[in-house]
Amino acid sequence: MSNSEILICGAGIAGPALAYWLRKGGFTVTIVERAPEPRPGGQTVDLRGAGRTVIERMGLMDRARAESVDQRGLALVDASGRITARVPADSFGGEGIVSEIEILRGDLAHLLYEATLPDTEYLFDDTVTGIDQDADAVTVRFEKAAPRRFGLVVGADGPHSVVRALAFGPEREFVHPLGLYTAWFTATDDLELDGWYLMHNAPGGLVASARPGRLPGEVKAGFSFRSAPIAHDRRDPAAQRELVAQRFAGVGWETPRLLRAMRTAPDFFFDSMGQVRLDHWSRGRVALLGDAGYCATPLTGLGTSLALVGAYVLAGELTAAAGDHRVAFRRYDEVMRPYVGQAQQLPPGGASGFAPSGRLGIRLRDLSMRRMTRWPMRNLLAAQFAKAGDIALPEYSLAADIR
Repeated sequence: MSNSEILICGAGIAGPALAYWLRKGGFTVTIVERAPEPRPGGQTVDLRGAGRTVIERMGLMDRARAESVDQRGLALVDASGRITARVPADSFGGEGIVSEIEILRGDLAHLLYEATLPDTEYLFDDTVTGIDQDADAVTVRFEKAAPRRFGLVVGADGPHSVVRALAFGPEREFVHPLGLYTAWFTATDDLELDGWYLMHNAPGGLVASARPGRLPGEVKAGFSFRSAPIAHDRRDPAAQRELVAQRFAGVGWETPRLLRAMRTAPDFFFDSMGQVRLDHWSRGRVALLGDAGYCATPLTGLGTSLALVGAYVLAGELTAAAGDHRVAFRRYDEVMRPYVGQAQQLPPGGASGFAPSGRLGIRLRDLSMRRMTRWPMRNLLAAQFAKAGDIALPEYSLAADIR
């Protein structure tokens, strides 16, 4: 079977970005997505470094800027709402904690989805349940659609990747927990943010946050907490809401209002934070992309850049190799491995820096934030943010001669 027919699992950011570039190279692409349609909303993601360059090469930067969220920067607040430290969005050349271009995940995903039409086939409300490889192709079984054969399969389906589990092994072998759990949701409460991404730390490793959405009156809220592993059902949002509510009971600032909004939020999402690490991102005719292969976690702010750059490189190498997956997958690993390694290095303090356990740790975090734009902290953080552009993006020629 021809390697020109490729299945991608996942229609978030990495999947459609890969489909866009594969179509430029003359491949035939199908994307299967568990959700019934492109997922709207979500929290903001950064367009920075090499990820921004990829969007520019796609010709989508003007539209991305038009849909970006207007934010003044990050500000820490105490229990009474008093700002204790702030870092403006224009710090570090617009590539700091809050970057110059922040866009809702759903808006970016929809932008990429539209860019793949009408040449990409989508199978919504479905997922992969089986993968059987042979010398010529991959037979894929779906939950709803009839089995089909594809030359190659790419898992772009997130840190809990179904494709990775089927082709590489169980999740526990590849996902390394950080001891952090996070809930995200949209609130419509009239919370006064004044354009800032506000964050409140409380003892016990608790973090409550709220930032502006794109629409008037829209607030993107979050709760994070440090914890040993928790047994929870990923399909039971009611139990997850109760877990979060118990953890944040009695916390100050605007936490009570945000907890009330969480109860009825239609887009509530809860998950643990963990990094995905594999020695190889391909096995036979199956490859992994983005969070499925090398999730860096939101603490780094580089997940979107990894997804966009990985999609561009994987498609470019498949095109350059005229569809020879053995050559292309090896080159994909060689080009991306150093970039991923840098991106997965957590910022100073890691999980404890983001969610200090005690009052002293919170005060020290506030102090470090106030000094973030001054020497020597500025140099340390500038090196962290510079990782987004720490790759020389190849210039690929798009060939139509696919085996």
